[in-house]
Amino acid sequence: MLKDKTLSMLGLARRAGKLSMGHDMALQSVMNKKAKMLIFCNDVSPRLVREFNKTLELHHIDIPVFETELTIEEIHFFVGYKAGVITVDDENFSRKIISLLTQEENANGN
Repeated sequence: MLKDKTLSMLGLARRAGKLSMGHDMALQSVMNKKAKMLIFCNDVSPRLVREFNKTLELHHIDIPVFETELTIEEIHFFVGYKAGVITVDDENFSRKIISLLTQEENANGN
């Protein structure tokens, strides 16, 4: 249920134009300091996660990073774009999505 709410919120953010989806767009958002949070799907490569974490570290960028249980196919279904890495570029959407992801992590016992 929380997963559906998270995906719905991502869909709203997409329609509002507040997501950067895919490697290049997400990296550009991070480097331009537009990104308020970074989300990885669970089926992305560990290399991609390492690359983004290294970029955040090298450029001293401090944003919340979530490695979620969401899959690329679920993102595609709800948001209309296949991407394994997403940045949320709006503070309000980011706060709500962080809240939902944190609740989901707590419900799963992580």
